[in-house]
Amino acid sequence: MQELWDYMMNNQTLIWTYTLEHMQLVGLSVVIAIAIGVPLGIYLTTNDYLAETVLQMANVMMTIPSIALFGIMIPILSLIDQGIGFVPAVIALILYSQLPIIRNTYVAIKNVDPHIKDAAKGMGMNTIQKLRKVEIPNALPVIMAGVRQAVIMNIGIGAIAAFIGAGGLGVLINQGIARTNSTIVMAGAIAISIMAIVVDMLLGLFQKKMTPKGLEEDL
Repeated sequence: MQELWDYMMNNQTLIWTYTLEHMQLVGLSVVIAIAIGVPLGIYLTTNDYLAETVLQMANVMMTIPSIALFGIMIPILSLIDQGIGFVPAVIALILYSQLPIIRNTYVAIKNVDPHIKDAAKGMGMNTIQKLRKVEIPNALPVIMAGVRQAVIMNIGIGAIAAFIGAGGLGVLINQGIARTNSTIVMAGAIAISIMAIVVDMLLGLFQKKMTPKGLEEDL
């Protein structure tokens, strides 16, 4: 433990640099995944046939081993000179994020109490107003659960992005493995774990702040 502590203290700048790279990688991929997944999940509530197809495709995407998906990105994106590095890593993480975000959004909106929807309709709300003022606030805890799952999953999978030159904390793990140095491997793994715990806590606070008071007891 002393050796691990000494390594982390003596390499704080390096660890922070990789941490920032990891945060950029995960942050950008999740933002794009939310921008795609949430509207798509909402739209699918209006088309059950398409919903089944899209969710099956997302399920299949999740079955592809992460290292294989990163590898698949290389020949495809090499066609536009982006075969390795940040771009293929972000795309792979976006694809992995889609299932929890789309599925949770779809299920959450679908399961909003029909009586509440009818009440909103009876008050004269149009489709957009009903969605914005009634359905999304009531569905928010479940939608956020999907987002949190996607973020935590991406923080872990993001470590593999180092294999295709995307940087991040996975570089430390790779270096440790290459040098047969368990101290460096543990430093990278601990940093990733701490990031996941901190980000999940922050998202939990955000979820609590955004959830209507009447629904907080369901969290």
